[in-house]
Amino acid sequence: MTKLVLASTSPARLRLLRDAGIDPIVISPGVDEEKVAELAMQEGLISNTADLVLLLARAKAEAVLDNPESQGALIIGCDSALDLDGESLGKPHEPEVAIERWKAMRGRSGRLYSGHWLIDNRITSPMPPAKGHASNTTVHFAELSDSEILAYVGTGEPLKVAGAFTIDGL
Repeated sequence: MTKLVLASTSPARLRLLRDAGIDPIVISPGVDEEKVAELAMQEGLISNTADLVLLLARAKAEAVLDNPESQGALIIGCDSALDLDGESLGKPHEPEVAIERWKAMRGRSGRLYSGHWLIDNRITSPMPPAKGHASNTTVHFAELSDSEILAYVGTGEPLKVAGAFTIDGL
């Protein structure tokens, strides 16, 4: 049976695969997303949020390519970001940033982009074949009160997810 490597530490992505009956090998890619994105922007490789998530998904998949557990496996890297008014919003990390984002998002809509990069590491000569795709969907946000925003951010859930929200948590 073909092995699948998930180049991600996302609990939601792992749960999604397991719910589909797939038990992947999980390898943390260790990619500094902010640094990769900044360098790519300086080099003109990113012109929109779709480009960003695809680039980061590829970086994650390629980061685990030489890991011994990835040999002879399919490797998938993933990334997501919210586009709000043309600005790509990744993980907020800090409560203050998450609160600010939620105040800007409430009662509005944004586009959630997901990028996926698949490497077939069963074929290694000369290079393993790879393919990526980015997709998006519109997300509508409720008109939340300040106290609702503070309560949600207080759970810690929105700090480590793209756009400061998740649809699979609370």
